[in-house]
Amino acid sequence: GGRMWILAWLGMASLCLGAVWAVPAKERRKVEKPKADVALYENLNLDNYDLTLDNYGEILDLSNYEELYDYGDLAPKIEVGTLAPRPKDPKTLPDLGATAETPKLQPPSTAGPIHPAPVPEQGLPSCLLCLCIGTSVYCDDADLEHIPALPPETTYLYARFNRIGAVRAGDFTGLKKLKRIDLSSNSISWADVDAFRLLPSLQELILPENRLTALPELPHSIVRLDARLNRIPSAGLRPEAFRDLKQLQFLHLSDNQLDFIPAPLPESLRSLHLQNNNIQTMHEDTFCDSQDHSQVRRALEDIRLDGNPINLSLFPDAYFCLPRLPTGRF
Repeated sequence: GGRMWILAWLGMASLCLGAVWAVPAKERRKVEKPKADVALYENLNLDNYDLTLDNYGEILDLSNYEELYDYGDLAPKIEVGTLAPRPKDPKTLPDLGATAETPKLQPPSTAGPIHPAPVPEQGLPSCLLCLCIGTSVYCDDADLEHIPALPPETTYLYARFNRIGAVRAGDFTGLKKLKRIDLSSNSISWADVDAFRLLPSLQELILPENRLTALPELPHSIVRLDARLNRIPSAGLRPEAFRDLKQLQFLHLSDNQLDFIPAPLPESLRSLHLQNNNIQTMHEDTFCDSQDHSQVRRALEDIRLDGNPINLSLFPDAYFCLPRLPTGRF
């Protein structure tokens, strides 16, 4: 009888303890679960979830970029790099194999005169051959032999790695908003003197790795000229070709056939690359005004003359106004 009483008492005690601990456990689960969920998101900054062009440079390592050039306002807002992003849906890509059917032409009829085919929409020809995104036209590696007809709102043109042999005066007619032309790695041997001069907004003209033997006239709006790796001799530059270009900051003419430094140079110039030419001498007034020894050209910090036969130590009075000596053989 005593043993039964002890077992009954233990059963009652276990029931009481279970009731006491049941409520806190249930409450504890309610409290702990939200804490676990919060921990999953506490390191995610939803305010800065979208990656913008302003902070893109903080994420990418640009230290190995081939040119340390701050484009500033020159960079198009629509792109991160200069390679065109491809649409994810293959249906959105132009079918180059079907260009003969677009626009659809009506078969000729013998019942009446043959009417010309309707003129395509403005900008359609280049946007069939190339990729148009906003005001940027990407024609890289499209097997082009000449500049295609461009939409009138074109701001940036990339037509690299093609077989373009010449730039004609009418190729860019009416393109008043065009800021950048990149024709790198083509076969351009000549450009009409007015091919670029009449473009009022042109800031960057990029022509490396072509076959140019003369440089056309440039608009006063130009900020960057890159004509490296061509065949331009000093005779291919107009006398005082860069004097009146008050916006010019980057002049890169390395790997050509220049015999002398093209002076006078505008005060706006920041970077002058003339390495690997045939420059043998210079004048005391090439960079500085020899009559004004108080002159300081703070902007011109990057001058490259390495790879030329010139001995820079023979012209000690030519650098007094520069913040840095040119790079080359002393």
